[in-house]
Amino acid sequence: EDEAFAAARRFLSYLPSSVWGVPPVVACDDDPRRADEALMKAIPRNRRQIYKMRTIVESVVDRGSFFEIGRNFGRSIVAGLARFGGHPVVLLASDPAHYGGAWNTETCQKVVRFVDLAETFHLPVVYLMDCPGFLIGLDAEKTATIRHGVRAMAALNQTTVPFCTVIVRNAFGVAGVAHQPSGRFSMRYAWLSAYWGSLPLEGGGEDAYRAEIEAAPDPKAKLEEIEARLNALRSPFRSAEKFWVEEIIDPRRTRALVCEFARLAEP
Repeated sequence: EDEAFAAARRFLSYLPSSVWGVPPVVACDDDPRRADEALMKAIPRNRRQIYKMRTIVESVVDRGSFFEIGRNFGRSIVAGLARFGGHPVVLLASDPAHYGGAWNTETCQKVVRFVDLAETFHLPVVYLMDCPGFLIGLDAEKTATIRHGVRAMAALNQTTVPFCTVIVRNAFGVAGVAHQPSGRFSMRYAWLSAYWGSLPLEGGGEDAYRAEIEAAPDPKAKLEEIEARLNALRSPFRSAEKFWVEEIIDPRRTRALVCEFARLAEP
């Protein structure tokens, strides 16, 4: 019982006293410019390997400030409340340990819940993104994943609160688009490990260019040539040049930049 009351008090500490107020900013003795060297190796070079997103979350937020909610529901998104430089935010973070971070029906419902919470209590949203898209397959069809996904995207686009996304690794498919409110400015940064596009090339290139590959004297070499050409077109540097992300950053700068975002979002 004591633990339950303590959790309730902690939850309420991030929120204003009413929907007409603004969230309270608390004193912070954790340096906003603190840089964690471990972030440089947090993402495996092997794209098939998973990693611990909660470790990254704990590294970038104010020490001990992450209050996770609904850990066992919609598990491909880690969600809760946190502080950056004393400023409270709603924090969303992909968890590659569950469906590779893909959104299923429960994840979409969880996103709606937290985006609505942010809108109701005027909390900025910070999203650490590694999303390969919506989950596909028979179970996804039975549970109407796309219908719930469209609802999540609508909720996100209807927000008015400041939004900051850090693309940690993947941003693919329709769910990959759901990383910022469309039609208004939001901060978007990408780690050096970021990798995005409409669909991953793996497997797709072989299907899309099957006739061309089969007609080539060396099909394997032809596939490699096609993948190299397509990879050059979707370079993250091209995306940055077109202002689809504000900056490609050193992962160690993440905390400093998000603390700056939280400070600018306060008014």
